[in-house]
Formats: sequence, structure tokens, C-alpha cells
Amino acid sequence: MKRVFLIVLDSCGIGAMPDCVDFGDENCNTLKRISLSPFFSAENLIRLGLGNIDGVDYLTKTENPLAAVARMTEKSKGKDTTIGHWEISGIVSENPLPTYPYGFPQNVLDEFSRCTGRGILCNKPYSGTDVIRDYGRQHIETGDLIVYTSADSVFQIAAHESIVPPEKLYEHCRIAREILCGENAVGRVIARPFEGEYPDFRRTSNRHDFSLEPPRKTLLDALSENGKNVYAIGKIYDIFAGKGVNEYVFTSCNADGMDKTLEAVGKDFEGLCFVNLVDYDMLYGHRQDVDGYAKAFTAFDNWLPSFVSKMKEEDILMITADHGCDPGDSHTDHTREYTPLVVYGKPVKPVNLGTRQSFADIAATVADYFEIPFDCDGESFIKEII
Repeated sequence: MKRVFLIVLDSCGIGAMPDCVDFGDENCNTLKRISLSPFFSAENLIRLGLGNIDGVDYLTKTENPLAAVARMTEKSKGKDTTIGHWEISGIVSENPLPTYPYGFPQNVLDEFSRCTGRGILCNKPYSGTDVIRDYGRQHIETGDLIVYTSADSVFQIAAHESIVPPEKLYEHCRIAREILCGENAVGRVIARPFEGEYPDFRRTSNRHDFSLEPPRKTLLDALSENGKNVYAIGKIYDIFAGKGVNEYVFTSCNADGMDKTLEAVGKDFEGLCFVNLVDYDMLYGHRQDVDGYAKAFTAFDNWLPSFVSKMKEEDILMITADHGCDPGDSHTDHTREYTPLVVYGKPVKPVNLGTRQSFADIAATVADYFEIPFDCDGESFIKEII
């Protein structure tokens, strides 16, 4: 019974891509940055071969790695969660999703306000923690929604849970998702509930993403259409707008995601378990918290043996990322970086696959492992690792 566990360490890039300047980045390297923290440890991932990946000259290399490894190139024109995950699932995006460095068009806001019956605050790129600090009190006084964006293709709506309960906020997000189409088809509409009293507002774990549907069939669709199970953990269900997913669970944090992944490896199914661990990006990358990021990475590395010990004969573990978010660079946005790929399991030969030309090679390889037809934008490396 074949199973693939595909774990995305959200934002864990491993070094700047040659075109990083075109995306407003320079000298970015998420993994190198956190490796300099005194709280960083990668003993188990280094044993698998993380330090042997092209360009990762800042980690220890091992003579006899246990896993196949590669450096993955993002071929799509973007550096955000949606495009990154779409490419991992087989779709290269030739055009970037729309972004709004000066805020959203007035006609979009007018229609959103008309449909929700609420006014709008902010409407500009903003840090998620700063925006509730600066607009939270006015939101509570007026009931107006805090609408903001970032360098990514996102329409974010923040609201205090005592003023707009989460389910009502989700309803507002669904309205925004319907409005944001055509030339304004942003990658994600994101509910950002918060709680507390001024000035000590804090975001809650009730975040919810409402994503644009993928433009065509993904690996998830191909698997489910061919009788394989697709089990999504974390925000995977949201990222793919539920398309191709048979079962899913949401998570409150990385620790919860790792717990649920351990539960999944104990289940009987044939197919893909697709996991996103978002804290690296949301809590540490965007907030420029190098030590926090390093601690979270170390926690994953420490958790890894407990998962590996439960893997079965035909199980394959793939560990990768969707983009970078260097917590020590000059800005708080995502960064245009290569990502790591570590592939482990009893069927896998520990080879170095060099630098791959697209994240989509992951999708092509998974489809080949399950021997299902899937026409995607990647090239399979199954014959090199099995």
C-alpha cells in the first residue's frame, strides 16, 4: 500500500534565486539566516542529507546521507503561498497574481461595503500585527472592517471576535471572494480574527483562507480521480479551495500539525497526505523573528524521528517549502528563493538530484510513484530515486 507524506515547511527557502532582484529581494536566505541562531539544530535533517543540497554550504555535509535531496527552482512568476503550492502540485504560473501596493480599487471596496453593510478601514499594505494595533480601536468603535494587503496577492480582513464573530467574518470573506474575480482575482482572501483590549490585541487561531481555485487539474485531482486518498493537514484544503481533497483537518499551530501528521501515518489509506506547517511563515518569517524561526525548525527536526519510526514499507516522505521568508532581511515580505527537497523511505535511493528546474517535478514524481496518468508542468525523477 503506497503512501506519500508531503510536508511543506512554509517559507523555508534555502537561498536567493538568480532573479530575486526582480521580486524586490537581495541576499535572502531563510535557512542560512536561522542556522546562525543559537537555538538552531538540524541534526536529523542533516543526517538525511539537508546539508548536501546544492548551495547549502552553511550546513554540515554527510558522507552517507539517508535520503535523496535536491534544490528546487520556482519556475512560476511569484513568491507566494498559492503559486508555490500550485507549482508543487504540477502547475507553473506564467503570470503573477495581482498585487495592490497602493490598496484596492475603490469600486471593489464600494461593492464589498455594500454587500457586507460595513465600512472599510486601512486599505493599504500592512503588517498583520501592526494593523490591528493601529486600527483595532477604531474598528471596535465603528464596526468597520480592517481591510489590508501585503506584497502577496491577498485581500485580508481583520475583525475583533467580539464585534464580528469568526463565522460572520468568514461570510464576509466569501462575499469578497466572489467580488475579487477577473483582473482582481487575488490568490487568497484571508480572515484575520483577533481578540484582546487596546493596545494588547492579539490574533487568534481562527484564521481561514479562501483561495482562488487552481486554473486546471492538479496532482490532488489526478490522485482522487484515480481512487487514491488525498488527506490534507493544515491550510492545504484552503489553498486548493478543496479541489481534489478527500479528507482534511485544520491545525492551530505547527505542534498541532505535527501531532495530526503522526495520527495520519497510523491510518490505513493509499494516497497522499499533504501537510502545511504555517508557523514558520506566519509567526516568525513575517515578524522578523530569527530565533523564533530557529526554535520552530529545531522542534520539527526533533519531531522527525517519531514520524520516521512509524513509516511503512512503501511509504515515502517528502519535505520541501513553497517560497522563502527571510526573517533577517530588509523587509517583512516573502522572498524569492530556492527551496529544499528531502525524499526519504525504504524504496528511496539516497541520491543527490542536483538543482531541479521546477517545483512541479514533485507532482510528476508522486504521480509516477502511484502509476497514475497526470499531464503536468514537471519532470519526474522517480527512476532516479526508486
